[in-house]
Amino acid sequence: MPTVRALQRQWPNARITWIIGKGEHSLLAGLSGVEFVVYDKSTGLSGMRAIWRELADTRFDVLLHMQQAIRASVLSLGLKANVRVGYDKARAKDAQHWFTQHQLAPHANAHVLESFMDFARLLGVEDDRLEWNLAVPAVAYEEARAISGDAPYLVINPCSNARLRNFRNWSVEGYASVIEHAWVQHGLKSVLTGGGSPLEREMGDHIEALCQSGSVINAIGGTSLKGVLALIDNARAVIAPDTGPAHMGNAMGTPTLGLYATTNPQRAAPYLWRDFAVNAYPDAVRTYLHKSVDEVSWGQRVRHADAMDLIKADDVIAKLDALLAHTAAQTTTGPSDES
Repeated sequence: MPTVRALQRQWPNARITWIIGKGEHSLLAGLSGVEFVVYDKSTGLSGMRAIWRELADTRFDVLLHMQQAIRASVLSLGLKANVRVGYDKARAKDAQHWFTQHQLAPHANAHVLESFMDFARLLGVEDDRLEWNLAVPAVAYEEARAISGDAPYLVINPCSNARLRNFRNWSVEGYASVIEHAWVQHGLKSVLTGGGSPLEREMGDHIEALCQSGSVINAIGGTSLKGVLALIDNARAVIAPDTGPAHMGNAMGTPTLGLYATTNPQRAAPYLWRDFAVNAYPDAVRTYLHKSVDEVSWGQRVRHADAMDLIKADDVIAKLDALLAHTAAQTTTGPSDES
């Protein structure tokens, strides 16, 4: 989104077409100045052919190949474009550089957001300040208020996407300890968010069972994506592992505390709140890969089921206290330029 906004500032009349997944579109629908072409990933090649037919008469000046999956590269083959831009070889995955004519300049140890913004910089954009301006309809705020009520609250999204060997979820007991602390020390309820998968619902139920009555609202499986955005917008803070709602919090300007052990927060933590991420990644690399962070490649995952257990509840609580104190100070003195 900051890349799209930077392009719009540079060329206000440019036509921007975004080929986007079905789920992601439900989050970003209504975005100003963008034409969406929705691809349902479950349809495979037939869905790609439908997009090729839809865009058969369109030739783009530039195709920004910002998604590195091989599926996206195959889809790009059926699109007409004068210039195809992708990642430099060091950052490219799934041989993406074979599908593009021009590559980004090398950018060692770049955060994901910076890698995206490099596409705009390559095209000549100089004003690369960060703006999101997501569209959140009034009905989403009504949905959020029906869930949260009027009392101040945190949003906790305990689970990441259920993918093979993902291992990004923290413990039920850890979340319960943080919820207890937020309730007793700060008077903040915690609203649990997430999808409706059996794993997410089970985890939410277990967390709720360990918490005091009144300290938690279990909304897992009970919200739209726009409703989650509205919940996040009105929350005092967001707590989540390496998953979408952490970056939704960042986009909405809500203080965000990310939990990282299997992925490097210097590459993937909520960009504006990197200093408040709980970082057990060096410990995980040392414990399970038997190396130091400097000895592994940028973006190396630690694929071990116990890695997130290296995150201790006391560390999360300390970061939460610091984040809330930082936010209170900003409210008193005015926001910083960064956030």
